[in-house]
Amino acid sequence: MPQPTLLLIDDENRLRQVLARVLELEGYAVLQAPDARRALQTLAEHADDIAVILSDVKLPDGNGVALLPRYQAAAPLAEIILLTAYGTVPDGVLAMKQGAFDYLTKGDSDDQLVVVVARAVEKAQLRRRVAELEKQVGQQYTFAAMIGQSAALARAKALAERVAPTDSTVLLEGPTGAGKELFAQAIHQASQRRAKPFVAVNCSAFPKDLLESELFGYRKGAFTGALADKKGLLEEASGGTLFLDEIGELELAVQAKFLRVLETQEFTKLGDTRPTKVNVRLIAATNRNLRQEAAEGHFRPDLYYRLSVFELAVPPLSARPDDVAPLARHFLQVFAGKLRKRLPGFEPEALARLARYPWPGNVRELKNVLERAAILAFDNQPLTLDDLPPEFQHLPAATPPDPADRSLRAVEARHIGQVLRETGGNKMEAARQLGIGVKTLYRKIEEFGLGRE
Repeated sequence: MPQPTLLLIDDENRLRQVLARVLELEGYAVLQAPDARRALQTLAEHADDIAVILSDVKLPDGNGVALLPRYQAAAPLAEIILLTAYGTVPDGVLAMKQGAFDYLTKGDSDDQLVVVVARAVEKAQLRRRVAELEKQVGQQYTFAAMIGQSAALARAKALAERVAPTDSTVLLEGPTGAGKELFAQAIHQASQRRAKPFVAVNCSAFPKDLLESELFGYRKGAFTGALADKKGLLEEASGGTLFLDEIGELELAVQAKFLRVLETQEFTKLGDTRPTKVNVRLIAATNRNLRQEAAEGHFRPDLYYRLSVFELAVPPLSARPDDVAPLARHFLQVFAGKLRKRLPGFEPEALARLARYPWPGNVRELKNVLERAAILAFDNQPLTLDDLPPEFQHLPAATPPDPADRSLRAVEARHIGQVLRETGGNKMEAARQLGIGVKTLYRKIEEFGLGRE
């Protein structure tokens, strides 16, 4: 692990050299600056490396307390310790309020300084690790991270990317396991709210009598067992995005409260008399036909119309067969890593069976199948048909057109298959060369069983 780097700012050269030596003996790399101008220049050059800034309060060209915001802006992940020869309580309080880690008087024991610096370094390293994890999570849930190049997925992503920068409510529709929460996360990460919370709630996972209190919170004494105030998930998401999965499970009374949230950005907690204000974007998801549910009286029509400002259909895996192979390869490597195995890929017949399967459980089912297969597969061997569940063993084999068949149907099938091979499976290019629409090409591929051998 590299040495933590400190920046020591003091115009008293002799004292600065002594302090730097003390800190170097503790294992730190110490950069030095005699004034604010050169300190800010050093920060501009080494901001990513510096864990702690130690600054004298009285500098030739500035006051350390007044300079705090500039230090923080130049090195937002660093902790700041202020040093002064004439410490006062008001100055110390002001410094701490403005974000200083500590405020020390010069001349105190070196042991005290070493202890404070060690604590500041530990906090700075923790803050850096959290920032790195948040960055990784953000990258994981971006549109670019979505696996697949099918036309159906591309259309859904293009629509989601258009609505993401806005604050509009989005209703994601699609079957269970299709990836609606992944779309919700990507929309959040592409919005101006990305630095704020993303709170996901599965409405079907809570008992109906508890869901309201979980969402809106309550005041102490609101009901038996309410022993303290509780902040609801709506408040937790304030400033960011609230994702309500399976929103069709909300009871009509809770739907009415949510309609008010969407219209006014405020609600009243259980047991409270005053409204609570929030600033939240709502993304909802359902595997039901909410328009039909509203027409039948099972869902509030006014809430449906507020939710459906921007409806987005997340395609099932059966509508994106070209994405099965890249998704399967991705999941195989994920589970191989978790199992500490080396699984170089698939035998051709195993991959072909995965491509022919209808996937009623969508991407979630594919992920589960690959986890099971990775467990059964032998280390350093490609995944075989025997590693797949029994239902894959009995899938009918693909039946490509007979080369001897001279019927118009067979000739058409062979020609389309040849163009697909020549274009490397690129459907858009193949459709262009064939002079037909992409939808027609997909229908022909399904009709002739092409690309599944």
